[in-house]
Amino acid sequence: MKYKMIVLDLDGTLTNSRKEITPRTKQALMQAQAKGIHVVLASGRPTYGIMPLAEELELKKYGGFILSFNGGKIINCTDGAVLFEQKLDEKLVPLLYDEAMKAGMAILTYQGEGIAATDKENRYVQEEAFINKMPVVQYNDFLGQLVYPVNKCLIVGDPSPLHELELRLAEKMEGKMEVYRSADYFIECVPRGIDKARSIDRLITTLGIRREEVIACGDGYNDLSMISFAGLGVAMANAAEGIRQKADFITLSNEEDGVAHVVERFILSEKKDM
Repeated sequence: MKYKMIVLDLDGTLTNSRKEITPRTKQALMQAQAKGIHVVLASGRPTYGIMPLAEELELKKYGGFILSFNGGKIINCTDGAVLFEQKLDEKLVPLLYDEAMKAGMAILTYQGEGIAATDKENRYVQEEAFINKMPVVQYNDFLGQLVYPVNKCLIVGDPSPLHELELRLAEKMEGKMEVYRSADYFIECVPRGIDKARSIDRLITTLGIRREEVIACGDGYNDLSMISFAGLGVAMANAAEGIRQKADFITLSNEEDGVAHVVERFILSEKKDM
């Protein structure tokens, strides 16, 4: 199969533990783009948190795309055009806030180039700030201070109680929004019908690319849909067992240039075997 697009999750996939693209991985992706491959960065991060990596990979020059907010927004890097965007129903935000407060969790969203949070000192809020290289602003009156629209909310906390909250929220919000974890300590709260696979489908339809011509690489539960959707669904070695089981191919970890390994094997060498 001659692939035309590679879709990459960022944290735990494209970047290492320092949130950096290694030289080998960058070189492989630059070579792939020079061959005409579309590189798509698909993440739960806000657009602002993805842009530095898009610029490092020169997606504007090579016709790449950004899928931010887990696919809630699609951006053409060539001209900055927004191809698709869906906002969170603002009537649901107070419900998320109440559930987070009852569970003793912090909740955050994104305002301009910053993060608005109920507890800026929370370790997981600080992790989100580190990932995105964005400052955190304390919103003591979270619901009163928020400026709408917002693309998503993130509830953060210790893994075990957060999982219990995820189950409660998923049941309460069924049919109203999507609720799932992108990491053990992050619950993504995004508009109904938003996930990475649906947004990839929207994008390739406009480009005339078939799903069989797409490679998707990821490590998190929010990557499962695109791993299943793509012609070649790739799980990182550092992904959870349930994610690896769904993949067509398991590559090396994000600390071992796993993305470069995929690009070199399936795009640059154009091997057809798996």
